[in-house]
Amino acid sequence: MTTPHPDLVLTDEVARALSDQTPVVALESTIISHGMPYPQNVEMATDVERIIREGGAVPATIAVLDGSPRVGLTDDDLHLLATSPDVSKISTRDLPYAVSQGIHGATTVASTMRLAALAGISVFVTGGIGGVHRGAERTYDVSADLTELSLTNVAVVSAGVKSILDIGLTLEALETLGVPVVAYGTDEFPAFFSRNSGHAAPMMLDTPADLAALMVTKWRLGLTGGVAIVNPIPAEDEIPAADISVIIEEALADMDAHGVHGKEATPFLLGRIVEITKGASLTANIALVNNNARLGTQVAREYTSLMKS
Repeated sequence: MTTPHPDLVLTDEVARALSDQTPVVALESTIISHGMPYPQNVEMATDVERIIREGGAVPATIAVLDGSPRVGLTDDDLHLLATSPDVSKISTRDLPYAVSQGIHGATTVASTMRLAALAGISVFVTGGIGGVHRGAERTYDVSADLTELSLTNVAVVSAGVKSILDIGLTLEALETLGVPVVAYGTDEFPAFFSRNSGHAAPMMLDTPADLAALMVTKWRLGLTGGVAIVNPIPAEDEIPAADISVIIEEALADMDAHGVHGKEATPFLLGRIVEITKGASLTANIALVNNNARLGTQVAREYTSLMKS
C-alpha cells in the first residue's frame, strides 16, 4: 500500500478507505468548474459520487482549495467549485503555482492523475481525455494529459478522446508514448459523444477483471505510465458521429473567430456545442460520465481484489 504524500489533505472517508484497502476512485474537478454550467455541474458531481458509493467504492474528487491539494471533497467544496468565478483550471505544470500561492484550482486529467498517484489511488474516472488538437501541426497544441499518461501509474476510464480533437493523431501520440489504449467491449475507439470514430481500438477487453489484470501486469513488469481505458457512451445516449461532426466544425469556426486558444479552447468548444445542440450534448456528457463511473468502480474493485491476493 502506498502512503499518501504528506502535503495532501484527505477526507476521513478517503483516508480510511486507503488504509483499509477499500477500492477508491479518483474524479477530476475541471469538469465541474469549466466543463458544465451550473446547476448541472454540481448535480453531476454529486450523482457520480453516489454511483461510485453504490458500486462499493469510495469516490475521491480532487482539487486544490486555498492552496491545499485535496483528495475527497465535501458538498460545500463541490458547490464552491461549481459556482465560484475564482477557480483556475490547473494542469500538472500549474500545481506548484496554485499550491504556493494559496489559490483555488480545478484539476485537469493530467493534474488529477498526478495527485491521485501521490495519494495511492490507481483508478480515475473522467468524461474524456485531452489529446492532439486539430491543426496541431501549426499550433503545437497537444494536451498535457498525454504526457501524464506516459509518466503516471493510474488507469483512466473515459469515453475516449474529446471529439473536438484529432482522434487519429492522438492515438498515434499515445502509441509513441507507450500508453496502452484498451476499449471496453468494442473493437472501435469511441468518440466521446459518439460510439464510433472510424478508428480501430488498439486493444479490446470484455470484463472489468481483464482490465484490472492488465493494470497489475503492466506495473508488475515495471512499465511506467498509465492505462487509457475507453468506454463507449451508451447507445441510447449518443449523438451520432455524422451529426456531431457538423456541430463541432461550427464550434471550431466560432472559436477561431473569437481568437480562443490554449487551455481556454476546450471549455469554449464544449460550451458552444451545448448552445448549438440546445443542451443535447450536455445530456450526453452527463450520461457518459455516469457510465464511466460504473465501469471505473468495477475496475477498482477488481484491481483491489487482485492486489490483496
